Amino acid sequence: MSAPDSWGDASHPYPDRMDIGPVGIWTFHLDLVPSRQAQEHVAELEELGYGAVWIPEAVGREAFVSATLLLAGGTTIAVATGIASIWARDAMTMNAAHRTVSEAYPGRFLLGMGVSHQPMVEGVRGMIYTKPYSHMVDYLDGMDRGLFFAIEGTEAPQKVLAALGPKMLKLAAERTAGAHPYFVPPEHTAFARETLGEGPLLAVEQAIVLESDPTKARAIARTHTQTYVGLPNYTNNLKRFGITDEDLTEPGGSDRLVDTVVAWGDLDTVLARIQAHRDAGADHVCVQVIAEDTAAVPIDAWRQLAPALIG
Repeated sequence: MSAPDSWGDASHPYPDRMDIGPVGIWTFHLDLVPSRQAQEHVAELEELGYGAVWIPEAVGREAFVSATLLLAGGTTIAVATGIASIWARDAMTMNAAHRTVSEAYPGRFLLGMGVSHQPMVEGVRGMIYTKPYSHMVDYLDGMDRGLFFAIEGTEAPQKVLAALGPKMLKLAAERTAGAHPYFVPPEHTAFARETLGEGPLLAVEQAIVLESDPTKARAIARTHTQTYVGLPNYTNNLKRFGITDEDLTEPGGSDRLVDTVVAWGDLDTVLARIQAHRDAGADHVCVQVIAEDTAAVPIDAWRQLAPALIG
């Protein structure tokens, strides 16, 4: 079924780039509460003024089902996947799911998709992780070819790529609406913006810890970083910006690594890091609150941040 005329030039990756505002929330915590409660949190995030809520796909809820449930909790806030794995479904299914949710919630669903990581793909999914860049190219081609004869939405479905290195960033600019870098410092944001060019959306994740005591703050931050320092996609990227093998020997990374990827301190300190991403070229910063209680939804922090981030 052809795209509606209102889509403009659908062959262009960002004919009418989705507006998700300057700041959003990145969280896995909505997977840890009943869906009805998660919808209530989405409604409050919308009321607080956040432009989007970003959700992962790993070993929790299925990304498209979860996004659809969360979208029902709001009226204007966008829901973005950060990211839906291309190993979790074939390209035709990804295309159909993307168009289905986008039709139901015009202008509010942003598909973030990526190649994931070898330990997840091979160790958890039991698949072979090989040539991730080439696989992504083939997968995007498959999405473009995917048959879809259901009703189309009134706005073009939009997607971004989880992209860190120059090849994937360039692919994101050429084939999608933009990029969603994760576990990166502002220096990477400047690099990503230069690589992408001015048009594509650059939506950057930033982890924060609202704690000023250095020992306590870094201990909390390491509950987050320990998940990622064993993943070469992230660590190889950080080595472009000064992180060394020595920084990776300690569980959760060295103090330097922690300080590079996690903004910790008082409210003004973490706001300065978020602004640094904006100054470096980010269109949107999705803030991930890391708290001492890893299982509790950090709603109080989301409320505290909103007036300063959004006004």
